[in-house]
Amino acid sequence: MEERKNRVFGLLGKDISYSFSRGYFTEKFKKMGFEKCKYVNFDIPTIKKFPSEVIETPHLSGINVTIPYKQEVIPYLDKLDKTAKKIGAVNTIKLTKRGNLKGYNTDVIGFEKSISPFLKKHHKFALILGTGGASKAIAYALKQNKIDYKFVSRNPSGKKQISYENLSEEVINKYTVIINCTPLGTSPNVDKYPSIPYQFLSEKHLLFDLIYNPELTVFLSKGQEKGATVKNGYEMLEIQAEESWKIWNQSK
Repeated sequence: MEERKNRVFGLLGKDISYSFSRGYFTEKFKKMGFEKCKYVNFDIPTIKKFPSEVIETPHLSGINVTIPYKQEVIPYLDKLDKTAKKIGAVNTIKLTKRGNLKGYNTDVIGFEKSISPFLKKHHKFALILGTGGASKAIAYALKQNKIDYKFVSRNPSGKKQISYENLSEEVINKYTVIINCTPLGTSPNVDKYPSIPYQFLSEKHLLFDLIYNPELTVFLSKGQEKGATVKNGYEMLEIQAEESWKIWNQSK
């Protein structure tokens, strides 16, 4: 890490004033004494602005990617690493020494490390709420850990997807891991939550919410009321942020 150089990092997304990443990395640079490093939000209304408003930024070294651009940014990249290619979604971009843009996905390792201490033998089946870019990384991680899964969607298509209306007591009893990959419940809209039949939850269930603000979403609190184990997305974000940092500072 060349701390003497001006280096700019940032978060690509839409409506991201809440940005975990900016606060996390600003504090990290302060602690490390990297006064010339800066982390900014690239809050753009459309991915078409990516080349002019993001890539042209002087001293740009690395980018994190969040909703809704984890898939949309891919056509603008020169290369994807193996994991990002398999998933079809990117949350980290490195500007290489040759000036190329290479995409990675650190959501996988962040989710895996964060959820694994809570997984028990009976957690064999999972429901993934939402079908966006983040959900693809979650599905990949579950597959790696031999947990069968289904996506829950408002407009399901194919065998791997099920509608919210079809979440019966039987389905909920079988799928004891439920992961919220939707933005429902994120601050300031803290009263919102995914429409699942919470009355069928039990102490056998594990509910994981990718949201970290608020700390306890309605989704998680409804699970907690039924005795379920709950976990928010804060630790996952910390882990994936550190993985991004490693990628940005690799010599390649």
